[in-house]
Amino acid sequence: MIAPSLMGLQKTTNYKVVLPFYIYAALSFLVATVLLLLNTDITAAHYFHPKTLAITHAMALGWGTMIILGASHQLLPVLIEGELNSDLLAYLTFGFTAIGIPLVVYGMYHLDWSHTVRIGAILVNTGVLFYVINVFLSAFKSKRRNVHAWYIIAASLWLLSTTGFGLLLVYNFNIPIFNSNSVDYLSIHAHLGLVGWFLLLVIGVGSRLIPMFLISKYTNNKLLWWIFFLIHAALISFLFFKIMDWSSSWFYVSIALALIGILFFVGYIRQSYAVRIRKGVDEQMKASLIAVLQLLLPFVALIISLLFLPSDNFPQIALLYGFCILFGWITAIILGMTFKTLPFIVWNRVYRKRAVGKTPVPKELFSEGIYNAMLWFYLGGFILFIFGVWMSYLLITKIAAAALLLTAVLYTINVFKTLLHKPKTK
Repeated sequence: MIAPSLMGLQKTTNYKVVLPFYIYAALSFLVATVLLLLNTDITAAHYFHPKTLAITHAMALGWGTMIILGASHQLLPVLIEGELNSDLLAYLTFGFTAIGIPLVVYGMYHLDWSHTVRIGAILVNTGVLFYVINVFLSAFKSKRRNVHAWYIIAASLWLLSTTGFGLLLVYNFNIPIFNSNSVDYLSIHAHLGLVGWFLLLVIGVGSRLIPMFLISKYTNNKLLWWIFFLIHAALISFLFFKIMDWSSSWFYVSIALALIGILFFVGYIRQSYAVRIRKGVDEQMKASLIAVLQLLLPFVALIISLLFLPSDNFPQIALLYGFCILFGWITAIILGMTFKTLPFIVWNRVYRKRAVGKTPVPKELFSEGIYNAMLWFYLGGFILFIFGVWMSYLLITKIAAAALLLTAVLYTINVFKTLLHKPKTK
């Protein structure tokens, strides 16, 4: 039997709105890892290398953003205790971003800043604008908004800021919009997305989903609000220091604020785990819990790199930092939560109205064997890639990239196995 606490996940959102995002994200993950395997030599190049930019945006937009957009469309009605305002806006969000992302990635890969990337960026921004409108209309039509909903509301605005600023940077290559070249503003663009969009959204959704799937009654809204303000203080202070061109030593203030907020979130999840009702924890939840700990990895990579790598190795530091975020905690939490949410959505589509016979439980819709193999390839590839970059061993990074590609292949196979599930009764 499905736990009653999970029934809200399918309370209002049409599965036709959500599933395209999952499919698109799986294929994007596959494309990104193929590009990584074919271009592992970029680990020795500057982070502004066109192929590095293409892989980064395939991961950040196609993989992370698309699946989070799908999940937030699914979860928002639960958080506001209302309905998604418009399925049409959700379809428009998917349509515009789905067309725009490949144009952005292709244009960056071939260093075409004039037309392809511009058109792609405009389409992505249009799709994101539809998403923000849908989030706001949905949230403010309902009078019951909890702290998790405010995380999504704020994150949606930061996402629009990220894509909008990215569009300006694209035009700045040919038309002088800013005082400096676009490379000097990349860190602003990156942290608007990584902190404002991904981190806020992951904390907001994770603090709701992880206790739910652990069947834990723990809640601490006061702590979640503290985390909310700490993460915002970290991001806004970083933007201020960067724009004012203050000494880089001021950035440690922003780092400290973000680290405190993340430690609070880790403590929140730890307490949820400690008082859980379901003592057994499945592999999907283990992956999600590991992903919470991986939130600390970018800080570890940054501090160790700054302490032990020469200052002229900054591009290598930036690469390790970005890799730990995109292929670290973002990927890990997606690998875990996909197979907690997607099987339930498909189960509702297939079995919700069937009253005859005993139906399979959601976890039977995908292969646990494939899932476990995927996790091993992921962990091996992730660790080896960091080691390969750190030691500048191209062969090791190539092996690691192959393992990450196998991770994406197994993930995609399991996603489609779940989606193509046929009705069965026992």
